[in-house]
Amino acid sequence: MTITAQMVKELRESTGAGMMDAKKALTEVGGDMEAAVDWLRTKGLAKAAKKADRVAAEGLVGVAVSGGKGVAVEVNSETDFVGKNADFQALVRGITKTALGVASVEALKAADMGGKAVEANVLDAIATIGENLTLRRMAAVEGDSVAAYIHTAAADGLGRIGVLVALKGADTGIGKQIAMHIAATSPVSLRKTTWTRKWWRVNWRCRPPRRWKRTPPRPSPSPRP
Repeated sequence: MTITAQMVKELRESTGAGMMDAKKALTEVGGDMEAAVDWLRTKGLAKAAKKADRVAAEGLVGVAVSGGKGVAVEVNSETDFVGKNADFQALVRGITKTALGVASVEALKAADMGGKAVEANVLDAIATIGENLTLRRMAAVEGDSVAAYIHTAAADGLGRIGVLVALKGADTGIGKQIAMHIAATSPVSLRKTTWTRKWWRVNWRCRPPRRWKRTPPRPSPSPRP
């Protein structure tokens, strides 16, 4: 069967695969579109397994607020360039919205997103984007009102640092101000009373000691005869 450019285009639009991968998939299955999708999915799982050992320390944080609940989700990639990728941003945004309905990262990985589990969507994205991607963690807060803030935003609701602040009563604008302060200073405690002396001792020991390089004094120039 002849593989036409229209068939390749249609498969690429439905799967997000590259042109050569889409053409190869159609060739392998004789032009059957559904079989080509399955072929690409199988190939994507194999690619994901090969990339699983790669370190993924970059990525994006997504935040979403609905009513009195706010969630923050971190999805990691291998390089910071992926954070600018539209497909990756759409993935993180979709995972963040899905997180509004769950209570833990384990439940989030198994939650439905677009007809399949979130974890399956991540595996598909690995094949499309070409980097190891991991859903690392999520956090949720609840209150009468919730304010969200993204620092160094890559897109709406996505960025390098995400902050959620739950408030009692209506938010008159102070919530975002507190969130911005948290993003700037990274406080260790909500109240001074919870910042115990024991905590201070433990964390002080974790800091690397300062090393002072002592240089001997420069000798005085010898007087000329």
